[in-house]
Amino acid sequence: MEPTLLVLAAGMGSRYGGLKQMDPMGPNGETVLDYSVYDAIRAGFKRVVFIIREDFAEAFREGVGARFENKIEVDYVFQQLDDLPEGFGIPGGREKPWGTTHAVRAARHAVAGPFAVINADDFYGADAYQRIADYFQQAADSSDGLSHYAMVGYHISKTLSDHGNVNRGICSDKDGFLTDVEEVTEIKREADGSIYGIGLDGERRQVAENAIASMNFWGFGHEFFAQIEEHFTAFLKAHGNEMKSECYIPTLVDELIRESKADCKVLETSSSWFGVTYPDDKPFVVENIQKLIDAGDYPSPLD
Repeated sequence: MEPTLLVLAAGMGSRYGGLKQMDPMGPNGETVLDYSVYDAIRAGFKRVVFIIREDFAEAFREGVGARFENKIEVDYVFQQLDDLPEGFGIPGGREKPWGTTHAVRAARHAVAGPFAVINADDFYGADAYQRIADYFQQAADSSDGLSHYAMVGYHISKTLSDHGNVNRGICSDKDGFLTDVEEVTEIKREADGSIYGIGLDGERRQVAENAIASMNFWGFGHEFFAQIEEHFTAFLKAHGNEMKSECYIPTLVDELIRESKADCKVLETSSSWFGVTYPDDKPFVVENIQKLIDAGDYPSPLD
């Protein structure tokens, strides 16, 4: 079964100050998403599902989704605050959804087979999409009792912003397979050139220059949705009443690996990654997209 590209596009844009998924970055008004879907199509993807918020659905469909409808099968699902496992409700005062795991869960009725997950506002590069597409072509089935997944990895030093801190899943691997992933927040380069962030234990620590970072580009089998349901339910029991708690995909993958329920192949990519976490990041993204166009990696305008 051909994989689906699942695009996480429901972000609040709180640090960026607006709907960055719809902000033009290319010379002809292209968004980062235009390049992402272009790369996915030429890697062989035939279907894309956008996870969005209902309050900007019409604007997103008209301003972004409509561009792809004659090139690839397009569908939409809504990440909704009240879309929770049975028995759970929204605690008083909670306004934001519960993170990337909650977002992917929103697509459980829209995806029938294997799928890749990306962020809408991250530029991953053509090689990354080709690597994940190649992985799906040769991925092992789960007849051995183990789920087989994949993650595209980038060096952390190439994923930082000059304009504020970032959150990243920091990964360890052995023989090309993920052994551990930790969501590290508030990562930034210090004045002395070193990189520091805050681990799940709340402690600030140094992050190695060549550490592999998950930029939320994953390849999963359909059984991942059942694993999400179990993990997210346990998360809500423990942290559901906390106003700012979030349930992260890397944390779930780490749990599955530790419990010998899954393995995850690390697909190191030669692609350039860049994103727009803060408004001041935009000129850097615009400049680098133009460099790729000048190098012949993308036509202008995109066809």
